[in-house]
Amino acid sequence: MIFLKSIALIFIGLASGIVIAGGVFAFIAIIGVIPRLAQKTDTQNKLTLYEDSITAGGLFGVVMINFSLPFNIGVIGAIIYGLCAGTFVGCLAVSLAEVLDVIPILTKRIRIQVGMCYFMIALALGKLTASLIYWIVPGFFKYKN
Repeated sequence: MIFLKSIALIFIGLASGIVIAGGVFAFIAIIGVIPRLAQKTDTQNKLTLYEDSITAGGLFGVVMINFSLPFNIGVIGAIIYGLCAGTFVGCLAVSLAEVLDVIPILTKRIRIQVGMCYFMIALALGKLTASLIYWIVPGFFKYKN
């Protein structure tokens, strides 16, 4: 009986994980992060490389989280990882805002005629400042053991 219960839990866990991962990848595909980045960087011929990299990163993350494997990357590796993760999250947020037409609606609502680039830079700098405070100031982040 315990064996069947364990098999059922494994099946439910795997099925749930596959559904959630599929939803996340579908979300990324629907808002068009990858094609938009390829278009902006003029690298449309490398779309499969982008998609494979995101899939490999997702699988790597799942393995690292679920199996708690030690992976010492050092300070330089942490800086590189932080820059890459921050860039991806920023691109994801901007793509989502673009898909939802948030920026044109926002400029119409608050009647911004000129200086939109300064507004976007201010948003980015605010996000950067808040992130740095979160990670640098003691007490904002506690490590789990």
